[in-house]
Amino acid sequence: MKFRLSKTFKFDAAHKLIDYDGACANVHGHTYKLVVTVEGAPDETGMVIDLFDLKRIVTEKIISSVDHCFLNDLYAQPTVENMAEDIFLKLEKKFEETKIKLFSIKLYEGEGSYVEVLHE
Repeated sequence: MKFRLSKTFKFDAAHKLIDYDGACANVHGHTYKLVVTVEGAPDETGMVIDLFDLKRIVTEKIISSVDHCFLNDLYAQPTVENMAEDIFLKLEKKFEETKIKLFSIKLYEGEGSYVEVLHE
């Protein structure tokens, strides 16, 4: 039996879109919400992963580098799609060291818009 476990994280960051004709060409900020979903079987403790371990991994690999930063310093074009791809690949690589698999991430840019990246 497979289980999927999700944890939600929030961070704030600023960016501007390059070669974009619209308001987002100006520096502006968002509150981002990141939902990380992992997949696996519960171990002898009954857990897929300890939620404290999941929080530590995501905070160390992702949140610590993007929270309260200017995203253009990290991404040539900081669209939510480019950010989500980078986040997914970094977490996927980290979870390869564990017994669980990264299933998906959802990255919300503000309240009503998000991109989802799924494991193929």
